[in-house]
Amino acid sequence: MAHKGKEIFTIPNILSIIRLILVPVFVSFYVNADSIQDYRIAGLIILFSGITDLVDGIIARKFNQITDIGKLLDPVADKVTQAAILFCLMVRFQYMWIIVILFLVKELSMLFWNIVLIKKNKKLDGALWYGKVSTAVFYTCMTIMVAFPMISDAIANGLMLITGFFLLLSFMLYTKIFVYMYQSNN
Repeated sequence: MAHKGKEIFTIPNILSIIRLILVPVFVSFYVNADSIQDYRIAGLIILFSGITDLVDGIIARKFNQITDIGKLLDPVADKVTQAAILFCLMVRFQYMWIIVILFLVKELSMLFWNIVLIKKNKKLDGALWYGKVSTAVFYTCMTIMVAFPMISDAIANGLMLITGFFLLLSFMLYTKIFVYMYQSNN
């Protein structure tokens, strides 16, 4: 039983839990913002969340703190945070719904493929480079949109286009890998 407690309370897992706790804090700051400072604080929360996402993976690998619960907690924290950002931004930016749809299609597709592969006793072990790049681009672009809500439509649309491109690229490359894994005999 002590082993399980040690597995739960690793630094990477604690960082993932902090990211989950930050989601309602971010949403509250963003939806109740009545000054530019409130939007900047919401942006800093997202920036902090993105940095902890990066750091928890580095710590987990470097200090051999990769745990089964962490393999579940980290992606859940990522997806919940990203979904909260997108749904908050949908209220302010006209074309954000396109990014929401791309995000949902990508994530639901990955869930579907992971379930299919688990049934074949196969699994994708961790995020691949294009997933990491897509996540970094997402956090960068969305943090700018959160912290600077009065940016021009042209800049906002450009940031959404960049985010959408990397979401789509990640979706296509992951799908290619999943199909290959599904079709392979080993």
